[in-house]
Amino acid sequence: MTRLHTQLIGAAALSLALAGITSAYAAPSGTVAFLMPDQASTRYEQHDFPGFKAEMGKLCPDCKVLYQNANADASQQQQQFNSVIAQGAKVIVLDPVDSTAAASLVHMAQSQGIKVIAYDRPVPSTPADYYVSFDNEEIGKSIAQSLVQQLKASGVAGSKGGVLEVNGSPTDAAAGLIKKGIHEGLQGSGYKTLSEYDTPEWAPPKAQQWVSGQITRFGPQIVGVVAANDGTAGGTIAAFKAAGVNPVRRSQVTTRPPRACN
Repeated sequence: MTRLHTQLIGAAALSLALAGITSAYAAPSGTVAFLMPDQASTRYEQHDFPGFKAEMGKLCPDCKVLYQNANADASQQQQQFNSVIAQGAKVIVLDPVDSTAAASLVHMAQSQGIKVIAYDRPVPSTPADYYVSFDNEEIGKSIAQSLVQQLKASGVAGSKGGVLEVNGSPTDAAAGLIKKGIHEGLQGSGYKTLSEYDTPEWAPPKAQQWVSGQITRFGPQIVGVVAANDGTAGGTIAAFKAAGVNPVRRSQVTTRPPRACN
């Protein structure tokens, strides 16, 4: 599912949520909050919010949109959540920093009749009113299979070494699904996993630091890297370049989408 499709479906879910709190004879209106988790992934500022705001303008021109980004701080996101409720939000679109901690936010909103749309990342223990996302497990599987296919097409034998796996944030339930898919995609491929890492906050510098350590540890045994998103892939590539591997070939690093490795 493309990011645009995700935004459109999210907006459609939002329309349903608004329909539930407005009169059947009145045009949809109200205050809607769009709460995103971090700025390490540039997508939220550059794509998700602008796309969401544009669709909202078409679907509900009389709605007020509140936007906040928690900068990877669960406590800050809780404050932002409380703030938008105080400002009259009747629907909250939430991409949680911490999927577990977000359960209390969903419960609090629902107890006040406020609809919650879990966006991109699920809230497993307390389901939101709607959940809009990619097929995260399938994405992970596709990333891993892409790497395997490219390594085999390049004639890289599994006996030469193995791969590194740079996963997403350990507090992100969607990252866990991507990780599960990566494991499935690598299973039976002939390429062993040398080491893997759950990147706190999806932060590219932390991914870079970890990969740098693995380059020192494994050296030429590393035949490829599976990275869970553009940011961790960028950190991975920076680590290889710092180690003197430049350019990094597309066949060495795969992520979602492949353009991150150009």
